[in-house]
Amino acid sequence: MSTIRVANAPCSWGSLEFDGMEGKAVPYEQMLDDLKETGYSGTELGDWGYMPTHPEQLHSELATRELVMLGAFVPVPLKDVDAHEAGVTESLKIARLLADVAEKGGYDHLPFLALADDNGTDPVRTAHAGRTNQEMSLTDEQWKVFALGAEKVASAVRSETGLRTVFHHHCAGFVERPDEVARLLEMTDPDLLGLVLDTGHYTYGSGNNDPEVVLKCLEIYAERIWYMHFKDCHPDIADRARREGWDYFEAIRRGVFCELGQGCVDFPAVLSRLKKQNYDGWAVVEQDVLPGMGSPKQSAQRNREYLRTLGI
Repeated sequence: MSTIRVANAPCSWGSLEFDGMEGKAVPYEQMLDDLKETGYSGTELGDWGYMPTHPEQLHSELATRELVMLGAFVPVPLKDVDAHEAGVTESLKIARLLADVAEKGGYDHLPFLALADDNGTDPVRTAHAGRTNQEMSLTDEQWKVFALGAEKVASAVRSETGLRTVFHHHCAGFVERPDEVARLLEMTDPDLLGLVLDTGHYTYGSGNNDPEVVLKCLEIYAERIWYMHFKDCHPDIADRARREGWDYFEAIRRGVFCELGQGCVDFPAVLSRLKKQNYDGWAVVEQDVLPGMGSPKQSAQRNREYLRTLGI
């Protein structure tokens, strides 16, 4: 039986993993208050250091608001074999915090480590986000190194903390297009590495605005999708970004990831497919904004109200 719980994440308040972002993110206390007040039941960690990193303090902040911790986004430059050891170390540091908080909170569902490429650091992929081609992809040898690194992280995290790892495909990284997602999943152990399907990144990364791409992913990889990010993609802005050659950050600045229901992601069909497949887990609303951009609390409220109209 499908049970879909609804959460939000710090990136909707401008706390992003990229260095050098202008502006200042909303303090975590305000973000958590806003998140709770607008009707969400859980959150992700955000950048390391954005929320408290001591398990007792983090648990207290969450428990006071009756929120649960769902996971953490961890970027690692996986195509670089020399970065794997540091990636494992960083992932374990974060996974230990997640596991400790889950234990203190007596969670029924353990948080996920959301592993990703070191997005936004390769100039070609960043400049061509949403419109990449095969010539910009990893070589066969780089794919082997990338997949090996992902499995190293997932294996270490599972062995030491018991948490599962999901890979987060992402625009401005080396796993962006549907064919790149497919290749990584084909090259990795399905029992070890799952997928967090981000509806907005998958749509924008596909190079077109066809809502069927997300639905096909849900159908093909039903067993690998352990976690969901609900993000919308504005078709007009996406088309303009591709036509005018905006880089990834300019596309975000112009609002390519819009409020839910305003873009081309077919959320009624997504929810129908998830329920049909007995998805039992979280849908984390993410509306990526740069620090200081937009009205995060109001957007979070409207996004939550939209999902209520769809029955969750």
